[in-house]
Amino acid sequence: MKTCLILLLFISIQLVVSVPTGFTNGVATDMVSDQARCPVCGMFVAKYPNWLAQIHYSDPAQTRFFDGPKDMMVFYFKPERYDGPPREAIKYIFVKDYYSLNWLSARDAFYVIGSDIYGPMGHELIPFGTREAAESFSKDHQGKDILTFEDITPELIESLQAGQKMR
Repeated sequence: MKTCLILLLFISIQLVVSVPTGFTNGVATDMVSDQARCPVCGMFVAKYPNWLAQIHYSDPAQTRFFDGPKDMMVFYFKPERYDGPPREAIKYIFVKDYYSLNWLSARDAFYVIGSDIYGPMGHELIPFGTREAAESFSKDHQGKDILTFEDITPELIESLQAGQKMR
């Protein structure tokens, strides 16, 4: 009986260890390899845990990590440019609330643009879980606008990238 319990424990540990980092059935994770690079700019994403963003697909091996919401949106609008599956295959998109650092659905977030706060790649989309938090931040940090996910366009992302080298 003791041998069976030990064997069962061993098998359970193996199953947990074999779950790919960064994908847990639609739940975002902070556990990112030190070697994970942003597919857009090539930066090591683990160096910027407060800015981490991620896109999940049905296939866990396709999960992508980004050094900020802006690069995530660059990828989102043209995944084929970065050898990604098509946009239609995306299941979940996550960003971190700027104040709480809690994960939230990128599609439900409010984003401040034009503030005096910069991300790892300069001008950034600063995400918040509520419009009220975004308004408060915008007032305190000279934000120019508050956007929803649907308001973000490729042209807006290009304007945020102006003057930055992208690979």
